[in-house]
Amino acid sequence: EVQLVESGGGLVQPGGSLRLSCAASGFTFSAYAMSWVRQAPGKGLEWVSSISNGAAFTSYTVSVKGRFTIFRDNANNTLYLQMNSLQPEDTAVYYCTKRAGASIYTAEDYRGQGTQVTVSS
Repeated sequence: EVQLVESGGGLVQPGGSLRLSCAASGFTFSAYAMSWVRQAPGKGLEWVSSISNGAAFTSYTVSVKGRFTIFRDNANNTLYLQMNSLQPEDTAVYYCTKRAGASIYTAEDYRGQGTQVTVSS
């Protein structure tokens, strides 16, 4: 059974940083691309970032490029999202998602339960 468990969310002031983690189990983590998506209050899901299975390729939505970094530890089956210079508009529930193949261009097929990130003074 695929399981994706996010952690690391919380309340942070504008300009602050957080690191999200996603512990993966139930599949061969190193064989699949992974992503982060988010859902702000009252809005739909927004793709944030993706990373290929071996971390050779990454991609970011424009609004987070240069502030967020996606990376992974295949030895420990963990996905990360380092978020710096956080702004109130980054407030959302962040979800870890598994993609259907090694490439970042494959479809998402599983999603975790999410972790809340709130950016506020």
